[in-house]
Amino acid sequence: MKHAPIPYRAISLPYPDVPFLPQYPGWDIRYPTAEPSTWSMPIPDPWLTASELEKRAKQRPLTFVLVHGSWADSSFWNGIAAHLRRMGHLVYTPEYPGHGADPNNAVTHAMITKSVADFIVSQNLHDLVLVGHSFGGSVIQTVAQLIPETIRRLVFYDAFVLKDGQMVADEFPPAAREALQKLRESSMDDTIMLPFPLFRETFVNLASLDTARKIYSGISPEPASPFYEKLDLHKFYSLNLPASYLYFTEDHVLPQGGDYGWHPHMSGRLGLFRLIKGQGDHLSTARTDPGQVAAKIYEAGRD
Repeated sequence: MKHAPIPYRAISLPYPDVPFLPQYPGWDIRYPTAEPSTWSMPIPDPWLTASELEKRAKQRPLTFVLVHGSWADSSFWNGIAAHLRRMGHLVYTPEYPGHGADPNNAVTHAMITKSVADFIVSQNLHDLVLVGHSFGGSVIQTVAQLIPETIRRLVFYDAFVLKDGQMVADEFPPAAREALQKLRESSMDDTIMLPFPLFRETFVNLASLDTARKIYSGISPEPASPFYEKLDLHKFYSLNLPASYLYFTEDHVLPQGGDYGWHPHMSGRLGLFRLIKGQGDHLSTARTDPGQVAAKIYEAGRD
């Protein structure tokens, strides 16, 4: 019986956003993260099946920059990024202002855009697949206006695709928009915190109750201002960058169909685009089935 050869993949150490790179049980390659290294080292993957080896051999390694959405931080991508890296791709997950460890709630959409664009430039990234989830869709639109020359393809993952002059809040039905405004007004620091019942039924509707509670315990109030800023997107619609829309069919954060929703309401604004569908909800699937999400992101980002 002929066995498929074990491939080797070249990786640059360190990855920009993980403290160490585990490869085998009991073996960690630990290294400082202050300065990227250009040293390449072959790492075998003996646990892959022959069919997986053949599939990987046909893949072209891609560079992904993954931009998270609201009520999330860069850890949203942990499992997905790990799977994409195992597939041989280079993955970056920048954190933007007002999220994660940054306590500043006085952020604007422009500040978020600049932070992501600056990250891409600082890492000297080119020919990249820029992926935005949820609110991150509006961010990759504005980032594309600043540095279009670095982008190979845009991927909107159940993400906002705003029209020129719109704000994110415009895409919520009137009742939801009113509810968000009341939550904003009730806060002491111009943030919006989702009540658990709303979060459970719309953001993590496929999750078990225990999983929903665990995810909810990790979210923080979302800075409100970026939801209510009208965005100048005239340049975005003149760029004609290749685009894909990744639509998870059980995502009910927005009502689907008619004048609202991810697909086809917002996806259709992209003009010619690649549609990739998956099964999952808005937040919990990224944690419970990151392999599926990673595979779909690759399908959306490849040539």
